[in-house]
Amino acid sequence: MLSDALQFLTRSDDWVATTIIGGVLSLLSVLILPAIILQGYFVRAMRAAARGEDAAPSFTDWGGLIVDGLKLFVVTLVWSLIAIVPSVIFAVVFAFGTFTVAEVTSQPGSVPAPEPSLNIGLLLLTAVGGLLVFALSLLVGYLVPAAGANFAIEGTLSAGFDVRTIVSGAFTGEYAIAWLLAIVVAVVLGTVGGLLSIILVGVFVLFYVQVTTYYLWARGYADGAGKQASW
Repeated sequence: MLSDALQFLTRSDDWVATTIIGGVLSLLSVLILPAIILQGYFVRAMRAAARGEDAAPSFTDWGGLIVDGLKLFVVTLVWSLIAIVPSVIFAVVFAFGTFTVAEVTSQPGSVPAPEPSLNIGLLLLTAVGGLLVFALSLLVGYLVPAAGANFAIEGTLSAGFDVRTIVSGAFTGEYAIAWLLAIVVAVVLGTVGGLLSIILVGVFVLFYVQVTTYYLWARGYADGAGKQASW
């Protein structure tokens, strides 16, 4: 699987042009439209990977790329909120607790004895809450690519929120291995691309890394769920 993923982009007949376009879009991704087009291309790449195609697709049908990119953005955003909302709530509670402890212990005539217990309680709350938020964020980070892959395979926005199907496909050995491989690729090659970004060459390397990781996610999910894109 890893070998196929690493060669997925370069096997395309017009891989040089595709890489240049992808790199330029990555460079301009601070703008909304290029970022959406790029997301649409990744949907197309996942669809090709799920079909078992050897080569990455080209940048064609730009209108379709925009539509698919918007849909993938919605899927990613909604799933991410599952982790973002609790994180914000935890941050607010932590800030409020810290402020309350500071107020109590700084009041004139307050008894200094309760201060250690208050600090310990706040520390425990922070540790437990932080652990729960981290675990939830990790779970969401594991499921989001699967949700995107299911959307790419089925071709409907609702497929990105088919929780039962997504979870059953995500908790398989095939997807777990692909997800871990994607992390390795992102860390190793992403670091290289990040360093080369100083001379702009890195944006093309980073595009290659993204295509590779999306291939791994989709291929692993499709193999684990026993699915194949049919459109």
